[in-house]
Amino acid sequence: MALFTRTTKDLILKIDEFFDNIDLGLLVFREGIKTYLAGDKESFDRHVQKVELLENNADRLQRSIENEMVTHSILPRHRGEVSSMIDLLDEIIDTIKSSITEFSIESPDIPASLHNRCISIMEASVSAGEELIPAARAYFKAPHTVREKLLKVYYFESETDTLIKDTIKFIFHDMNELDLAKKAHLRYIIHHIGNISDNAQKAADMLSTMAIKIMM
Repeated sequence: MALFTRTTKDLILKIDEFFDNIDLGLLVFREGIKTYLAGDKESFDRHVQKVELLENNADRLQRSIENEMVTHSILPRHRGEVSSMIDLLDEIIDTIKSSITEFSIESPDIPASLHNRCISIMEASVSAGEELIPAARAYFKAPHTVREKLLKVYYFESETDTLIKDTIKFIFHDMNELDLAKKAHLRYIIHHIGNISDNAQKAADMLSTMAIKIMM
C-alpha cells in the first residue's frame, strides 16, 4: 500500500521534484568531471553552475517539504524519519557541489595515467547515488520493494571503496615522480569523489530500516 493518499498529492510532487534534483545533480557531476579531465574548462564551468542551481533548488524543496509536513500534519507517525531521510539525500547533492567546487577552486593537476582510474571511481560513486533514488521513490509507493532496490547501492559503495584503495596504493607506491604533497592532494581529491557513495550508503541504511517499520 502506498504511504500517501490523494490529499498529499502536492507533497508527493515536491518530493519527486526533490529526487529529480538529486538525480540530475549526479548526472551533471559525472559529465562535469569528465569535461575537467578532458581539459574543457568552458564546459566544466557550465557544469559547476548547473550543480549550484540544482543544489539551491534541492535546498528550497527540502524546506518546502518539511514545512508542508508540519503545517498540514502529514505523516505524523513517520514525519521525523522522512525528514531525516530527506536530509541524508540532501547531503548527497551538498557533497556533489562541494566536490565539483574543489575541482573548480583548486584545479588539481591529475596526471593522465590516473584519468581512467578517477573516472572509474567517479562512475562507481555516482552509481551508488543513482541507485538510491528508485529505492527512495519506492518507499512512498511500494515500500516492500525498497530493500531489493538498495542492493545495488551497497554494491557500488563497496566497489568505490575498492577502487579508491587500489588507486591510492598506486599513487603512493608506483608514482615515484610525484612529491609527497602532490600525492596527498590527489588522495584528498579522490576521497572527496568517494564521499558521494558514502552518503548514499548512509541514506540506504536509514531507508532500509524505514521500509521495514512502515510494513509492520
